[in-house]
This record gives sequence, structure tokens and C-alpha cells, in this order.
Amino acid sequence: MSEFEELVDAHYEALYRFALSLAKQRETAADLVQQTFCIWARKGDQLRDRSKAKTWLFTTLHREFLSHARRRRRYADGELTEELIERTGAEEDDPDRQLDGQRALELLGELDETFRAPITLFYLQQHSYKEIAEILDIPIGTVMSRISRAKDMLKKRMTQEPASAPKNILQLQPEHLRKHHG
Repeated sequence: MSEFEELVDAHYEALYRFALSLAKQRETAADLVQQTFCIWARKGDQLRDRSKAKTWLFTTLHREFLSHARRRRRYADGELTEELIERTGAEEDDPDRQLDGQRALELLGELDETFRAPITLFYLQQHSYKEIAEILDIPIGTVMSRISRAKDMLKKRMTQEPASAPKNILQLQPEHLRKHHG
């Protein structure tokens, strides 16, 4: 297997999830990841320290997203994809926790990209503050501040309208009621 193939195998999924959290559309996310790897194919040999390849890829993807967003000026306000929500929710057995996790992902998708990118890189991609600062090309203090503010925004929204409280009676599922009440 070539070095390029190993790089793709090692980082494709994480890059795709990050792109999806930014773009909120599967097709756009896939395009961003593909473009990132195309740029690597052209310029990757210029990276002296190969241990920084992951950070380089995430930084490049983020820059491509910003460039894409500037070109389009506006992109779809669609929700995070069902696939990402289902994958995250499938790991939970408690229906209330599933709903809360789904709601958190929905709210995350509603955050401005300024806050969504750092919190996604930190919690969903497990990058360090330092790596996030490099990827987003911002000071580490700004990373910490944006993550803190994003958490506050999400917490406030979660408590205003918790997922475990259906928006209307039609969202109640009889099997969910039987499990808890009978």
C-alpha cells in the first residue's frame, strides 16, 4: 500500500465527519475531503515533518470549506445528516439519552461555523487545543474561548427545549411509553 493510500485510510473518515459538521451536506463534505486529498497529492511532499500530516489535512479541509463558503456566499441550512445522527444515537440504549444526543447534534449544526468548527474538532475529532489552533489558524486562547462559548450556547439551547420533551403529542412513541410506564 502506498503512503498516499495509508494516509487516506487513516484519515478519511475523521476528515469526512469534520467536513460534514461544517458543510451539513453529504455531497459537499465528500467534495471537501476529495479536494483536500487532491491538494495533498499536489503539495504533500512539501511537508517536512510527516507527523504533522493529520493537522495539515484538517487545516487544508477547513480552508477549503471557508473558500467554498465564500464562493457560494450561502450554503444550505439543512440539518446534520441522518446518517451522522443515527450513528451517534445507535451507541446509546437509553431512548432519552438518544434523543438528547440527537438534539445536541441538531443544535451543533445550528451553531455559527465560528463556534461549530472548534467544538467539533475538540469533542468529535479529539484534537488538542494546540492542533485546533493550527487547523483553524487562530490563537489557542481563541480556541478555548470559542469552545467555552459554544458549550454555553448548546447548554442554554438544550435546557430551553430538551429533546426528551416532545414538541407535540404526535412525537410520542407508544413503545417508548410502554417501556417506561408499563
